Amino acid sequence: MKATSWRERLLGKARDPLSADTRHSIALAAFLAWVGLGADGLSSSAYGPEEAFRALGAHTHLALFLAVATAITVFVVALAYNQVIELFPTGGGGYRVSTALLGPTAGLVSGSALIVDYILTIAISVASGTDALFSLLPATWQPFKNWTACAMVLLLLWLNLRGAKESIRFLLPIFIGFVITHVILIGWGIFAHAEGLPALIPDTFAELDSFTQEAGWLFVLAVFMKAYSLGGGTYTGIEAVSNNVDRLAEPVVRTGKMTMMLMAISLAFTAGGIILLYLLWAAAPVEGQTLNAVVFQDILGEMGLTGSGLVIALTLVLIFEAGLLFVAANTGFLGGPSVLSNMAADSWVPHRFRYLSNRLVTENGILLMGIAALAILILTGGKVSLLVVLYSINVFLTFTLSLAGLSRYWIVNRRNPAHRRHWKRRLALSLIALAITSAILVVTVVEKFYEGGWATLLITSALILACFGIRAHYRDTRRRIALVDEIFANQSFGSECNPPALDPQAPTAAFLVGSSRGGGLHALLWVQRMFPDHFKNFVFINARTVDARVYGGPEALETLRMQANTSLKFFERFCNSYGMAATSRLGYGTDAVQTLEKLCNETLETYPNTLFFASKLVFKRDNLFTRLLHNQAVNALQRRMHINGQQMMVLPMLID
Repeated sequence: MKATSWRERLLGKARDPLSADTRHSIALAAFLAWVGLGADGLSSSAYGPEEAFRALGAHTHLALFLAVATAITVFVVALAYNQVIELFPTGGGGYRVSTALLGPTAGLVSGSALIVDYILTIAISVASGTDALFSLLPATWQPFKNWTACAMVLLLLWLNLRGAKESIRFLLPIFIGFVITHVILIGWGIFAHAEGLPALIPDTFAELDSFTQEAGWLFVLAVFMKAYSLGGGTYTGIEAVSNNVDRLAEPVVRTGKMTMMLMAISLAFTAGGIILLYLLWAAAPVEGQTLNAVVFQDILGEMGLTGSGLVIALTLVLIFEAGLLFVAANTGFLGGPSVLSNMAADSWVPHRFRYLSNRLVTENGILLMGIAALAILILTGGKVSLLVVLYSINVFLTFTLSLAGLSRYWIVNRRNPAHRRHWKRRLALSLIALAITSAILVVTVVEKFYEGGWATLLITSALILACFGIRAHYRDTRRRIALVDEIFANQSFGSECNPPALDPQAPTAAFLVGSSRGGGLHALLWVQRMFPDHFKNFVFINARTVDARVYGGPEALETLRMQANTSLKFFERFCNSYGMAATSRLGYGTDAVQTLEKLCNETLETYPNTLFFASKLVFKRDNLFTRLLHNQAVNALQRRMHINGQQMMVLPMLID
């Protein structure tokens, strides 16, 4: 009780997964989804535009085209991903799209890239935010910078273990502060130099013409494409909404599209506006400062702020910018576990990643994201320059696979009556977005391969190989369990029509059964052989886990109920056919051990002379790998029951 009490104090009270009110209370409306899922994209305006502008070198006149191209790209990719929300309203995003439209292997590549990407999202966002904060502090504080970043990861991890809505509400003021300050600064910065706007376009074209005559169109295009591609970090985070559609308030498709539109408008305005500010204000690099800090300082000075007032205002703006990076890191804690749960449902990663905690969050996924991000921060020392390279490649790998899948979908389904009117328009949008993202992917890999890009590809490839090994193990285990089920499938029923009534005081055998009928019959026949005619009552107990996929919709939950009831009724009818009194108990919860313990206690209240039996998979080559892939619920429950003075026997079921 004491441990449970401390857990409740730390993470909050447990939530009922079967209550409609619970689902409503934790679902994200468009505004909160924009904060929680859009911050990753919006925060990229802190480094994406600068990366692109710096890549132009002395050819800053191309920045006008860069600003326009950036804004257009944001809307093209966002509109393309609206199609993902429509076609896959239960979530899963890039992983689900690639799996369904291109095949399981493409889905695995996309999912693995997303997992690595979300881990790096946390690491780079926290590291960048910490860099911004420590740039305001004395140099003697620098040794504490990475430890502060690690502490921030732990704080975000704790907030997300409490629930998505709790973490978003905590970070909401930072997000609002960033939006307000940047809208004011960008708007004022453009307005203050409005007199230069009429001449900007003709001057740009004149300089472009001169540059073209001097170097040729091919070189000009190469310079522009390099800058455009290296600023590709600006578009990261757009996919987060489609990955987390299942978290949104009903109707999820409408909420998802509204969230995507809010994200696209805010990101296009911020990123495109900042590039335009660089051009209008002739921003030049200053040692120890970002280009954003340089241009914002000039704008604040133009607004009439001087001395301490200017310092305070600039500090506030940079604090909000740094704070938004921490909000963006939270996207990794939302999106990463969601991808893991979808992959776990398909047996690419351990099944435990689809289980929900009492707070209805995928706790194991959140812990993995946090621990992995901490490891990366420690190993890289929190160096943003290295993390940026690691970060950008996987995003565009996922983009490219998803958009290729969408393009294929519209071609294959062009004759479908439901799509006949709009398939050409949507195919054109998907192909344009595919061309953009694939071009950025190729340029980024080539440009950054020797600067750390190889490490991203190596890590992602290693994860893909591990996933193949995990799925092969699960496939082999299912095959062996199916063989056991097949053996017992031929077990004939008896002919008894009037079984005796249940006697609460008589010796009772209670069996913990799952979806495998073979496992349940194996335990029942073993008990009958070892204790002939001893037990008079037979109780079958089934605890169904409400995991991330089941909690995704009422249809999945209803299917779970139907399967569980069908399985339990089978065991009851089997016992009754041989003249044995039988009944069953069914429970639902997020923690199998807690649910089973509750059902066992309820059984003992009715049948005090009960001995519990459970089958457990046993592998000849038991090791850390098999223990990681298969939960130890039976062992944990047996330990709890023995502590409580209750009797339980575990029957080994060798399948290897």
